[in-house]
Parts: sequence; structure tokens; C-alpha cells
Amino acid sequence: MKLHRTAALGVCLLTATTVLTACSTEPVEAGDAKSSTTPSPSTSGAPGGPGGSGLSLTAAIKDIPVAAERRDGYERDAFRHWVDEDSDGCQTRAEVLLAEAVTAPEQGERCSLTEGRWNSYYDEVEVTDARKLDIDHMVPLAEAWDSGAWDWTPERREAYANDLGAERSLVAVTAKSNRSKADRDPAVWMPPAESATCTYLVDWTATKLRWRLSADQAEQDALLDLAGACPDSTVDVEPAS
Repeated sequence: MKLHRTAALGVCLLTATTVLTACSTEPVEAGDAKSSTTPSPSTSGAPGGPGGSGLSLTAAIKDIPVAAERRDGYERDAFRHWVDEDSDGCQTRAEVLLAEAVTAPEQGERCSLTEGRWNSYYDEVEVTDARKLDIDHMVPLAEAWDSGAWDWTPERREAYANDLGAERSLVAVTAKSNRSKADRDPAVWMPPAESATCTYLVDWTATKLRWRLSADQAEQDALLDLAGACPDSTVDVEPAS
């Protein structure tokens, strides 16, 4: 089942305490160096928002198992993407763009997209040309490999690389911001827009927990330190099957 952001979730300006669920376009993920359209602020009591039913951000971060990373054997091709899982003519990249559009694009032959409008929440940039957007894996493929995906079956890695089952997993952002992130974790890279901090921490944490991925010690320390700016943020976890 696809659970992606609606157009109403495309507003990219957030307060420091905003919590939301998130969604990654361009066939390339910035070379995999270690490296949502953003919804409007959550209202009190909404899932994942202040007063929501999830774990506090700090508690959720502490639930991520800590383990040393393992990069040996990583190849991007180990994660098959982008696929047309439901055979509707639109591959994962296009599905994310359609779901995250603030203004719906025109859909042409082979799911080509023209017109439309998107908000890149990493850098608060409005984009009107889908070709200028990348689909970012919230936890990059190389980072996922390092954190446990090295031990997965090819089928599970494909499911991860095309995860439309949770809004946090893939997000349409500017190519510039995606390539700046590359495959780095929050100990090394955070979105340049201050308004994105809490959203990004929630999205990263939820994705790691959804796929039962680990964090290295530096990553967990950085997450906990950064989470101090997000005291009202909560995380609702949707475990992957």
C-alpha cells in the first residue's frame, strides 16, 4: 500500500517543534558518499506531532541499536530501483513526485511529468521542473548497507530502495541538496534550512526503526544532541514487513 504525502503536505516552512512524516528523485544519489515535500506544521494531537501517540524523538533515537558500520562489498546495484511495482506505468521516482506535488503535474506518456510545483524541504526551494528534483532515500542506500542491509536478501533491498509504504522513506528534493548530502548521516550532514531540522531528525529516526537498521556511536550521539532543539517532536514507527 502506498502511503505518500498528499499535496497538502507540500509546504516546506516548519517551526522547530514541527513533526511530520517524510518521503527520495533523480536516479543518482550523489555518488553515495557517506553521505518530504514537507507538510505544514502538525497540529496538536496529530500522529507524529506534538501530543501525538508516538515515542518522543529522544526515546526513539535511543531505540536504534548501536553497532559498528560495515561498508565491505557495497555496490549501489545491490538495491534495485526504480521499479514499477503496481504496473501502472509509473516507476517509484514518478510515484513520489506525483504524491509530493504541491501543484499536480501533467502526466504524459510513460508517466512523463510536466508543469507541477514542488517544495524541497531540505533547502526551502520551490521547484517547477521535475527534472531538477532528485528522489532522496532518507537513509541513503550506502548508509543502509553499512547499518545492516549488507545482510539482507536482494528482495528486501529492492523493497527498501522503492519504499512507498511509509511517507518518511523517500523525499523529492533539489538535486543540489541531495548531492550535498550524498550518503552521509546526521553526524556529518544536516539540511541547510533550519526549519528542516526537526522534520529531518524524525524522518531519519523513523526510517532506521522501520527497517531495523543500526546507528554507529557518532551517529547516535549527533542525533541525541540535535534532538535537543526538538523537545515536542515524536516518532510514529511503521515497521516494514
